[in-house]
Amino acid sequence: MKKAVLIIFIIFISLIVIISGKITFIDGNSVFKETFLNKKFTNLYIFVDITENKMYLISEGKVVKTYPVSSGKYKTPSPIGTWTITSKARWGEGFGGYWMGFNVPWGMYGIHGTDEPWSIGRPLSHGCIRMFNRDVAELYRITPIGTKVTIYGGPFGPFGSGFRVLKPGDRGSDVYVIQKKLKELGFYNGYVNGIYNESTKHAIHSFQRKHGLSVSDYIGISFYSKLGIYLFD
Repeated sequence: MKKAVLIIFIIFISLIVIISGKITFIDGNSVFKETFLNKKFTNLYIFVDITENKMYLISEGKVVKTYPVSSGKYKTPSPIGTWTITSKARWGEGFGGYWMGFNVPWGMYGIHGTDEPWSIGRPLSHGCIRMFNRDVAELYRITPIGTKVTIYGGPFGPFGSGFRVLKPGDRGSDVYVIQKKLKELGFYNGYVNGIYNESTKHAIHSFQRKHGLSVSDYIGISFYSKLGIYLFD
């Protein structure tokens, strides 16, 4: 009996192949994807937690989708803070074909795909937020220019998970805060852009001499303390 049923089933499938030339199966993922893309999302907001390398797409205060991402390495951190998507473009294969840029003052940062999919889930980028190519293509379609993006790096705001030792050439939200503080105190007259450049170095040296610190290009805990910046209040 079972053998007869099996033979009938094989004959039935064979007839389908002969008539249509192929067998078509419904891809559940693609059906879900099209349904998701056809939805109308309002008040979109993107939250990226680089401590766990996850992106949360939020609409009307509710998480509608979560994506795995890759964030910046220790030496090239992602820009902590809240930014705005100011540009969208179709870029090459190295960027997965899609680019969404932020208004970060110290460099060109944004969300894009990657030709290194193994990096997703790990802090291996040059500061940008990398996604799987299929994910960034989806996000690109539903995310308008003007969307806010918050990048969270830890419990200490612009300092992420703690102070890092800064040196000339470094960039980031921590450098931005130091420049802003030095400007408020009258030591820095340059543009507050989050880049540890020559004018920033001169301001740091002036502050160090004024407060009895050893003159050095490197910024450590003692400098933060003298500047009045603490991780814990």
